[in-house]
Amino acid sequence: MQDAPLTLPHFVRRAETLFADKELVTATPAGRERTDYGTWADRTHRLGGVLDELGISEDGRVATFGWNTARHLELYFAAPCTGRVLHTLNIRLFPEQLTYIANHAEDEVIFVDRSLLGLLMPLLPTFETVRHLVVMDDGAPNEIPSNDGSDGPRIHDYEDLLAAADPVAFQVDDERRAASMCYTSGTTGNPKGVVYSHRSTFLHTLGAMTAGGLGVHEPDRILPVVPMFHANAWGLAHAAVAAGATLVMPGPDLSPPSLAALIEEEKVTVAAGVPTIWMGVLPELKGRDTSALRAIPCGGSAVPRALSEAYREQTGLPILQAWGMTETSPIASVATIKSTLDAELDDDGRADLRTTVGQPSVCVTARIARPSAPGSPIEELPWDGESSGELQVSGPWIASEYYDDERSPESFTDDGWLKTGDVAVIDGHGYIRLVDRTKDVIKSGGEWISSVDLENELMGHPAVAEAAVIGIPHEKWAERPLACVVLKEGESATKEDLLAYLEGRVAKWWLPDDIAFIDEVPKTSVGKFSKKDLRSKFEGYSLPTDG
Repeated sequence: MQDAPLTLPHFVRRAETLFADKELVTATPAGRERTDYGTWADRTHRLGGVLDELGISEDGRVATFGWNTARHLELYFAAPCTGRVLHTLNIRLFPEQLTYIANHAEDEVIFVDRSLLGLLMPLLPTFETVRHLVVMDDGAPNEIPSNDGSDGPRIHDYEDLLAAADPVAFQVDDERRAASMCYTSGTTGNPKGVVYSHRSTFLHTLGAMTAGGLGVHEPDRILPVVPMFHANAWGLAHAAVAAGATLVMPGPDLSPPSLAALIEEEKVTVAAGVPTIWMGVLPELKGRDTSALRAIPCGGSAVPRALSEAYREQTGLPILQAWGMTETSPIASVATIKSTLDAELDDDGRADLRTTVGQPSVCVTARIARPSAPGSPIEELPWDGESSGELQVSGPWIASEYYDDERSPESFTDDGWLKTGDVAVIDGHGYIRLVDRTKDVIKSGGEWISSVDLENELMGHPAVAEAAVIGIPHEKWAERPLACVVLKEGESATKEDLLAYLEGRVAKWWLPDDIAFIDEVPKTSVGKFSKKDLRSKFEGYSLPTDG
């Protein structure tokens, strides 16, 4: 067999030779911009020339600070296909975290959308290695400052650079060369960097194209609401280019009406985002034609059964739950139901199975194990649907360490598996059910209470919009659950109503000792419920003495 390297230039060649006329759509403040893969590929080759002209070093880090757009997709490939390393900066991180990761990664240039200049410009003096700032004009009215490089990074216009550049050929021979890097959301301590190789990204792309993955193929019209600035847009940007599928980029407007309009008007077949996004979009879909949809992938946090079933009733499609993390590229499992198992289940059984995160993706191996000290033997637990332990994974697109970070050993086992921090059970068919995060599980009287299960049941109540459950210190039981609930607009419910609703749905000793009604559940930079912020908010909270 020929020993062809698994590198990203192959995907660009496919797009420009096989799918040159396929459409790329970007929603902008001025309307929808339309281009095609042929034009995109030419611009991407020219962008490689821009990086040469800017003097970006052979393996220099090329940072982006932008929304999901066709320009961002050009950067997704131009940087790694010229041997450089794409570094997507998460626009929702705190300023001090952005400073840390730009300096830690040693970014040499940052490409920024004009609409985001207000966030980035105040931080420029804190960046130690950035020599160039390239502004991508997305139609926002923000003033573009000028700087010739005599005092801080030199500022350029993206289109001016592109027009003056010569296209370059793409060739990367070492498949283990770094292609891109992304940092975790940094919920505890500084964010940690994960470096993806060409090989790992190539294989992850193929995994996303399998029927047991997301099934990305040429007829698809894909709406990645999941941001390109975090976790590789779940691999959809790479898979779409490889397959020749149309991408419908949402740009900066992620409001429910805008997303619902894109789904209908652009005949979207695959729309991917986190649960909080789909909670907002659901009511906007009423009366719209969503018949083109074939899959609604959702991840980032557990998908409530009530939300998935609400989409099945509205669109005919339940939500397709997937699981992964920055460290897993990110797709590690998808809750597709194989036909032989599907035939054995009734509607209720299928709905229950869809609340799992599915079977491990092809190339990914999973296990559950008891927590163990370094050097101690790994005690694997059976796949019986009941035994719970830490979910650990390994595979060719799973990280083996963090970039230049002394915290790496604590996140990996002695035999090299990633310790995900998720508590899970796995059934006899290999379907993974996430019970909780190890740091969020409520330890009551020596037993564990799943905050995720409680949240999902609460969000099944017709009056509840959001629910997050945290542990509150308890003198007798160590911890007891406090449910923080957001009611839907115009709806009402009391603590007694919700506790009565939970009875029979969860074990009696799981019932929350109290329910706090709040205006909004705080979110992390990637749209997950921020339990850390909730714990801070309710620090010192006293549970009812009769709870």
